[in-house]
Amino acid sequence: MHLDHAQCYRAICAKDTRFDGVFFTGVKTTGIYCRPVCSAKVPKSENVVFYPSAAAAHQGGFRPCLRCRPETAPNSPAWVGTSAVVTRGLRLIEEGALDGGDVTSLANRLGVGERHLRRLFLQHVGATPIAVAQARRILLAKQLIHETQLPMSDVALAAGFGSIRRFNEVFQSLFGRPPIELRRQASALPSTVNGADVTVKLRFRPPYDWAGARTFLSERLYQGVEAFIGDVYCRSFYINGHEGLVFVGPGGSDYLLVRVRCAHLAVLPKVIAHVRRCFDLDADPATIGAHLSEDPLLRPLVARRPGLRVLQSWSLLEGVVRTILGQQVTVRAAISLGQRFLANYAIPIGPDLTNEGMVTHRFPEYSDLAGIDLAFMPMPKSRGSCLSDALARLSAMVASNALSTENILHSLETVPGIGPWTLDYLALRVLRDPDALPVTDVAIKRAFKLQNQAIGVSLPLDAYGKRWPPWRA
Repeated sequence: MHLDHAQCYRAICAKDTRFDGVFFTGVKTTGIYCRPVCSAKVPKSENVVFYPSAAAAHQGGFRPCLRCRPETAPNSPAWVGTSAVVTRGLRLIEEGALDGGDVTSLANRLGVGERHLRRLFLQHVGATPIAVAQARRILLAKQLIHETQLPMSDVALAAGFGSIRRFNEVFQSLFGRPPIELRRQASALPSTVNGADVTVKLRFRPPYDWAGARTFLSERLYQGVEAFIGDVYCRSFYINGHEGLVFVGPGGSDYLLVRVRCAHLAVLPKVIAHVRRCFDLDADPATIGAHLSEDPLLRPLVARRPGLRVLQSWSLLEGVVRTILGQQVTVRAAISLGQRFLANYAIPIGPDLTNEGMVTHRFPEYSDLAGIDLAFMPMPKSRGSCLSDALARLSAMVASNALSTENILHSLETVPGIGPWTLDYLALRVLRDPDALPVTDVAIKRAFKLQNQAIGVSLPLDAYGKRWPPWRA
């Protein structure tokens, strides 16, 4: 990723928030790296070097600034779409793939050689996979130190460090002091509720249309698996053999408050990665809005709902079930079918996961759905066969570590009953394709027709939509 030195320097002089998380500034005279919005005095141009990611700055020998706290910067979307391998690799690293595994195993999961993976990461992220993983651990640990009151042993575990000794060594080497000295109790959030909860702030680029997200989720809730408790979304999860609850709600102008309830803190990185993806926290609404507002048809819609996000399903499995059950029916009918499905297959959660009785079950896993018979479902038999076939194929891909976007779509497109709408909707709501546009969707076509009548557009949706890439979603 190329960074123009002069442009980046102008951005840090202006402390331009649009560049927060897009690049980081290494200061040669101090050995620290900062966000573009750091409140410290701007160094001379010849004393700074710019990096496309925090990991690249770490690899360059710089340590994170204690004033602007790079761990609180929103994730950069700049590399999204540049390489499918890098995109999936970053997601796996965010979920902790290199906390207990090695780069060889990661490369095998991605279907590429280890050397090629290293080259791709250096090209698109500016750092090796190992450097990315280490930076993630350090920044997550630093966030937990500042924002929670967790014991240091729990911070080390939650951030993915193999041992408290290694955790202490890394922080002593980077900051010249043990991690406990970095904690600022006055700014810490309450980190425990009944000894089980951890609360963190997940940053985004403002604005964020929480009202829109709440409406979308409320209309599609699977009762018992997810719920709204006041203005806070709650759902169950099952990760690495451990069940838990996650609560997501509005926080400040640039972050959501996320509370995780799980006895096994090592799943925290995966939960955070799930929430960031599901709530589309890495989107850049200013850039997307500016592009889409160039079209007179979309301009009033963008102005009406600034910060609107493309929410994603919690998991591939749940997303595929939701999508296939939603074929050729209304949203309400699709959710009714989903409730019938879960009445037979949802798994009860432990009584220790108290949540006012709103969430009592979790979505099943592939192993729970092996050989399912959907004859009891009030829908065409062919749709039940379609869902069973799709789940069997996905289960096989999970077992063989072959879950790339290309493999998923290639496998599912040959399932009888899966057509263009299903594939497009999966790309939109499950596979995180920012350019997905279900042109055959009845509701989208109806809305397009109503909107284009006002400005006299005569082109069909698929033709007119060619002016919207790469953000047609």
